Amino acid sequence: MAVLLTANFTLAVDFSILNVALPHIGHELGFATGALQWIVTAFALCAAGFTLFFGRVADLFGRKRLFLIGIVLLGISSLAGGLATEPALLLTARVGQGIATAMVTPAALSLMTTMFPEGPARSRALGLNGALMAAGFTAGAVLGGVLTGTVSWRWAFFINVVVALAVILIAPFVLREPTTDGRRPRLDVPGAILITLALVALVFGIDTAGHNGWAHPGTWGPLLAAIILFVVFLAVESRVTEPLIAPTLLKRRNIAWGNFAGLLAFATETSLVFLLTLYLQEVLGYTAVTAGLILGVLGIGTVIGGLIAPKIIGKTNSKAAIIIGFIVQAAATLPLAFVSDSRSWLIPLLIVTFIGGVANLVAIVGYTVTSTAGVPADQQGLATGLVTMSQQVGIALGTPLMSAIAVSVTAATLLPGLQLAIGINAAMALAAALLVTLFLKLPNANRAA
Repeated sequence: MAVLLTANFTLAVDFSILNVALPHIGHELGFATGALQWIVTAFALCAAGFTLFFGRVADLFGRKRLFLIGIVLLGISSLAGGLATEPALLLTARVGQGIATAMVTPAALSLMTTMFPEGPARSRALGLNGALMAAGFTAGAVLGGVLTGTVSWRWAFFINVVVALAVILIAPFVLREPTTDGRRPRLDVPGAILITLALVALVFGIDTAGHNGWAHPGTWGPLLAAIILFVVFLAVESRVTEPLIAPTLLKRRNIAWGNFAGLLAFATETSLVFLLTLYLQEVLGYTAVTAGLILGVLGIGTVIGGLIAPKIIGKTNSKAAIIIGFIVQAAATLPLAFVSDSRSWLIPLLIVTFIGGVANLVAIVGYTVTSTAGVPADQQGLATGLVTMSQQVGIALGTPLMSAIAVSVTAATLLPGLQLAIGINAAMALAAALLVTLFLKLPNANRAA
């Protein structure tokens, strides 16, 4: 568990550690300002695009093996990124990190879910994992600012090399591959190609929206292509004998609606971090490092949320945990829609973001437990691949959506747009609670506490 949690925490840090450092990287390596976004986008496209494919590969060819291959790739690509002297080399390294993330995350998660049977033990394991991954996302923003300001942005890469070496030395001796009986099914290559292309197109379209708006051809073109590819993928899956995603799996309401809840959980909270970063820097005038440290309170809340979520699930069930988490998150987010340009808002902001962080992680752990419940051991890699995909698409979707809303308000300052976006963010969390209440159905064995 320590090895798996360390790996997942490191990968979560990678999602945000370079955000603050982008201007410094651009100046040192000669990136054009408009091309800086590709440092983030190249990683996100591969991390989200290949996650379902590698989730299924983990089921078919071994989770431990895929986990170790991914860690080796993470170490090599991070070393290349830290030593990069030109844009092409850095972008290649980020592609490698993204593919490594798509390998390691579902493999590690499926090792956890097969290590523990359904029930309190699995809930505690997934709670710790959720806490550390959410804390990693927040810690990445803080750590990136500190490293860039005190040493060099290159250490954002070199840290991964150290972690990868430690994991590679320890993991082969402590990880256990679950035993499987019978022959391994064939990998559905056409399905794998179609779903990978669809996810890459979806994330690229969403990312482009954040930079160029939703009406730009670079936004709606890839989104339209993603819809067509998803339709073709479903048609192919209904005809092959051994599909990448068994249709019966997607028909389970706990999996379909559980992952939908997860997508909204990540979309709302990660985009709120983006909105609050703008508010703290552009409206209240704090530095990037100070703003990151202030938002570290939210990160502390996420860790606590991950620790208490299993207790809530144990006393109720995973569906109730999702609903409770979203309702409290919405209640904590709504007051932020009334922030002003006065620094007297700082203390209330710290309090409600802490509460919102706790609640968001309760919902995240609830959806992870829900979305892996009742799934056979030989499909856990795919189930955790879906969990990882909803997480990464949610992260990719939330920020461009909230950014578009924030800039849609024409005003002398950014504040009115931020207030509107935060209000809609709270409404999305409340709507998620309502939809889960109405449509999510747990497997029979998981309904009662």
